Amino acid sequence: MISVKVYCKLRNRKSFRGDFTLKSDVAEFSKGEDVLVAACDSELLGKKFSEGELCLEVSSFYDGKKVSEKTFLEHMANATSANLVGEKTVDAATKAGFISKENVIMIQGVPYAVMVRV
Repeated sequence: MISVKVYCKLRNRKSFRGDFTLKSDVAEFSKGEDVLVAACDSELLGKKFSEGELCLEVSSFYDGKKVSEKTFLEHMANATSANLVGEKTVDAATKAGFISKENVIMIQGVPYAVMVRV
């Protein structure tokens, strides 16, 4: 499962918060035209991973409801940047062409990727 949480900072300074769900956890944060999507496999929520000097904490930052892969990819289509954790989440983004396999690192066996659109 991927869980999605959406936070949007609107130009008129009002905030919108909505929850969606995929088979991983996803959070979307936006300010102006910049949109950050944070997504992880649901079973990784609350866990910490470390390998060498790398440390990854899958905190409530990623927490949200479950959504379909299609909905997750719609969020990714709007993203200017993304933090992605977990095999299902990273695989979905890779297959859709949002990230390449060469840009995925493994931390204690868990795939992690960052996407920035310029």
